[in-house]
Amino acid sequence: MAPKDLASLAALFADETRAAFLLALLDGRAWTAGELARHARVAPSTTSEHLGKLVAGGVLAEERQGRHRYVRLADAGIAHLVEDLAARSEPAVPEAPRTLRAASAGQAMARGRTCYDHLAGRLGIAITEAMTVRGLLRQDTGFALTDGGLAWFAEQGIPLVARGRRPVARGCLDWTERRPHLAGIAGAALCRHAMDAGWCVRIGSERAVKVTADGEHALRTALGIEPAALR
Repeated sequence: MAPKDLASLAALFADETRAAFLLALLDGRAWTAGELARHARVAPSTTSEHLGKLVAGGVLAEERQGRHRYVRLADAGIAHLVEDLAARSEPAVPEAPRTLRAASAGQAMARGRTCYDHLAGRLGIAITEAMTVRGLLRQDTGFALTDGGLAWFAEQGIPLVARGRRPVARGCLDWTERRPHLAGIAGAALCRHAMDAGWCVRIGSERAVKVTADGEHALRTALGIEPAALR
């Protein structure tokens, strides 16, 4: 990559409105321009201009269905870049929430959330640490599933389907916990299974998720995670 290309990519992130769009899109869904405009509290014309730049720069992918225009993060690599930048830019002493609602939402996000297509927050860290302690995941030489880890996914009925050059396992720096959680094909597959099996459910309007009673039982049985660690 030429220096000017790196500078151009960095410039796309160096705007507060575009940053708000990218953080919202970390939920893995496709959003309309109107939804993003309301989320960031900016005018539709401003939103259209910013989205055009992000799509042209390869940060967002655009989809059209009839009259509706949807955008999503271009790929998992962009999602990881956004999450990593968020983790590195989080102040050492976070600003105190201004309302009870904001405080509750922040606590829910810190407890458990999705990061694009994998689990994050204390939930994601608890799973990652439990897998590491049980010898299913190695973190000493980068993130990698062990043979036991591959067998564990098979035993749980969670297929690991290779997609392009995406690694089976990778660490993603958690912006609330400041430690890496499991991402990659394995992280995405586990998150999808947790949602499909009813281990987790989405709460609120952001990325927060809550572990259900069935999920607490399943995670305790499969990974030895005590329910108290998930609350």
